[in-house]
Amino acid sequence: MDTSHLAQHAGTAGALFATIFVVATTTMKTMIPLRVFGILANVILIITAIPAHNYLVMVVQFAMLLVNSYRLHQMLQLVRDVKKSVNSDLSMEWLKPFMTERNCAAGEILFYKDEKAEDMLYIVSGKFKLVESGIVLPVGAIVGELGMLSPSNTRTQTLECIESGLILSVSYTKVEELYVQNPAFGFYFLRLASARLFQNLDAAEKRLAQHLASTAEPKPA
Repeated sequence: MDTSHLAQHAGTAGALFATIFVVATTTMKTMIPLRVFGILANVILIITAIPAHNYLVMVVQFAMLLVNSYRLHQMLQLVRDVKKSVNSDLSMEWLKPFMTERNCAAGEILFYKDEKAEDMLYIVSGKFKLVESGIVLPVGAIVGELGMLSPSNTRTQTLECIESGLILSVSYTKVEELYVQNPAFGFYFLRLASARLFQNLDAAEKRLAQHLASTAEPKPA
């Protein structure tokens, strides 16, 4: 049996199947199925390159297989983390892998009230204060996540660094990109943002009730 012909036919068939998968990926609008089909195409091209001893194709496709597998894992992990946050503590730590670091000095203004909002911030260390309300944000707090959902996309307060520290920032553009690539992420992000909004409203109502109660107390004679 002529193995060279078998290798040639196997290579042709594999290239045909891989081409079908590649064409299929062009019709997909979301990232998870696109990565799955990319992985399938990589595996087929590796298998069909083995009989022909086409090591260059094997190396390239294996590298692409690793990239596609990592990106698929990253997206699936993102959905799991944001879903878990919705059902537990409303944390946004799942955004950390997509954020960039920024060191802040005491007295620095990170953004002003009424300016255009373009990113959200995660406080890693230091102290930061919302100037108009006087609220000091603790380590682990997220600020600015609701700006991307508001019609005006403007800041509602000024944020000042009162003790030097480190923050992580992510642009609304990046969050929107994740939203478009993965509808499941978008669904849970909206649920999470809504839950945090109600949480903030509840905290504001409690502060208002405490303020009204303190002002209503009779002064000692």
